[in-house]
Amino acid sequence: MHKYRTHTCSEISKKNSGSTVKLSGWIHRKRDHGNLLFFDLRDHFGLTQCVIENSNSFFKTVEKIKPESVVCVSGEVVDRSSDTVNKDLFTGEVEVKVSSFEILSESKDLPMPVFGEQEYPEETRLKYRFLDLRREEMHENIVLRSKVISFLRNKMISDGFLEFQTPILTASSPEGARDFLVPSRMHPGKFYALPQAPQQFKQMVMISGFDKYFQIAPCFRDEDGRADRSPGEHYQLDMEMSFVEQEDVFKVVEPIFFKLFTEFGKNKTVSKTPFRKITYKTSMLKYGTDKPDLRNPIEIFDVTEVIKRKDVKLDIFKKLIAKGGVVRAIPAPNTSSKPRSFFDGYNNWAKEEGAKGLGYILLEKNNGKFIGKGPIGKFFSEKAIGELAKICKAKENDAIFFSSDELKEAERISGIVRQKLGKELNLTNDKKFEFCWITDYPMYQYDEKEKKIDFSHNPFSMPQVNSKDFDKTDPLSILAYQYDLVCNGYEISSGAIRNHLPDLMYKVFFKAGYSKDEVNNKFEGMIKALSYGAPPHGGMAPGIDRIVMLLAGKNNIREVTLFPMNQNAQDLLMGSPSKPSELQLKELNIKILEKKK
Repeated sequence: MHKYRTHTCSEISKKNSGSTVKLSGWIHRKRDHGNLLFFDLRDHFGLTQCVIENSNSFFKTVEKIKPESVVCVSGEVVDRSSDTVNKDLFTGEVEVKVSSFEILSESKDLPMPVFGEQEYPEETRLKYRFLDLRREEMHENIVLRSKVISFLRNKMISDGFLEFQTPILTASSPEGARDFLVPSRMHPGKFYALPQAPQQFKQMVMISGFDKYFQIAPCFRDEDGRADRSPGEHYQLDMEMSFVEQEDVFKVVEPIFFKLFTEFGKNKTVSKTPFRKITYKTSMLKYGTDKPDLRNPIEIFDVTEVIKRKDVKLDIFKKLIAKGGVVRAIPAPNTSSKPRSFFDGYNNWAKEEGAKGLGYILLEKNNGKFIGKGPIGKFFSEKAIGELAKICKAKENDAIFFSSDELKEAERISGIVRQKLGKELNLTNDKKFEFCWITDYPMYQYDEKEKKIDFSHNPFSMPQVNSKDFDKTDPLSILAYQYDLVCNGYEISSGAIRNHLPDLMYKVFFKAGYSKDEVNNKFEGMIKALSYGAPPHGGMAPGIDRIVMLLAGKNNIREVTLFPMNQNAQDLLMGSPSKPSELQLKELNIKILEKKK
């Protein structure tokens, strides 16, 4: 017989009745019935109930053993009585009558119990992550993560992609976040950067003559943590293809995600392919965000022209419009009968979110024509109300909220109002995965803080303006062949068709304030590679952590990550970051300066 087990804790059933088995695992929980003691034995695969009589020489040992101790038991498989069968377990019709019991590793008192799924403080969970991962739900999440990665790897290989590994120690690159820097011992005063993404390397893979590449790539960004983003590091399915246009990338990616979410999505409906395509401009108007949750049917409408009408007397809105502002309308279906407190609550909440306020009207009908009720309803003529209802596709008994501000702020507020209404009115269907592509991103944006033109997305993307016309085109009007894959309000992936023309690359960077010498200095390898014949190419990089989070039905990425950091970018289990020794600093030619108070 095997030293530790003949079966796993999920394998035993009535067909094993009468046979002797050996199992190893953790003591999950115990139930002392006086003359009988029951305990559930747990391993990676499942649970088996074991029973020991008080006449057994091992009874006292089992009685004293603490939960989560690792043991090995032998015994006969016996049928449970009909009233004690556990129909929720594959092993629930039988139990093991213990004849032999060996302690393999004894546990101390637990800082947090493994049995049960009650909530514990995050600090405790992360400090004792090895215990947290023993809990059934967490264990399943990590198994799901492994299966998702295996699915993606196998699908990419079957689709003709080759798996390569790109360097971890590399040079700094403007990817949009802070780099993690690694000091070089051999080159004092110089630093490597951990890759925010394998962007330049994967492009050089295409320039090297390979046709399709992928890797499950670790990426490092010195960013603040949030629920859908880990501080420090994350993993992505990095991919790139040669001789492709935007639609070619979509046609490769869409079937992969449809199959992935169909297989692991717990019977939720998945968007049929081809996925919906929405321009960035349209998305910001209709949904107030470039990460729209399409499970929510509410759309936002621009009603600036209606408010400008002479038969609308909303002076406060008109003054904002005169200063360059806009007015967005957010319909709230079937809410006109709700109490005043409902609408006042939204107005107060919007102010807490930074809005100037949130006006609203209630739509009713009189002799077949719309009339506006509520605090500002009297400022609209009957014709203006009719025009407003028509634009917003509103019906009788609907309400309409208004956000008026400069464009970006009006978009932001209307977007979060739409999101809140969708959830509180039970309009957001949580039984679906709704995918869409957001396309035609602006190549540049104006940085108000730095008072300069900067890249809005990826600097290596192909602009939608040819090289000949590029110099004379207003940078803020230039769109790029950039796209995001969005699901249920989360950005799953960013991607782009790349700029493979060095002369155009210089022009693109020049508009953002980079001289030719600076480009040559910062991107020496990329410019050099592009100068020796580069194919048109493009790709994207779906985030593994966020994909698994969605499939597991979680709202926090730490629930699907083996050993995550906390919000403050600290590893509470391993005590990282930690102070280096004086010897380490000396070898690296580094001196730590005290921060001035």
